[in-house]
Amino acid sequence: MSVTLAVLLWPVEGCEAELHAYEDDVLRLLGEHRGRVVSRARSVDADGSQPLETQLISFDDDAGFDAYMGDPRRTAMTDRRDACVARTQLWRVDLD
Repeated sequence: MSVTLAVLLWPVEGCEAELHAYEDDVLRLLGEHRGRVVSRARSVDADGSQPLETQLISFDDDAGFDAYMGDPRRTAMTDRRDACVARTQLWRVDLD
């Protein structure tokens, strides 16, 4: 069964470009885990109260999602992520 996630990301203040660059890099790994970006939107009026970036990401199954989350290349970027991402909200969604 496919897995679709909504991901909302808030930057560390002053690290907006770094958040986008980190996401560019980490999202490149999705295809190797049967995942893909359905949609990726960047706020034009981010003021800290709203997410800077909103993503819809889909995987063919839970195993693909688990493999992506455990990918050592992704986990090796944890310090980089922590330096630029202040907050993340993630939940499963259904797309119509």
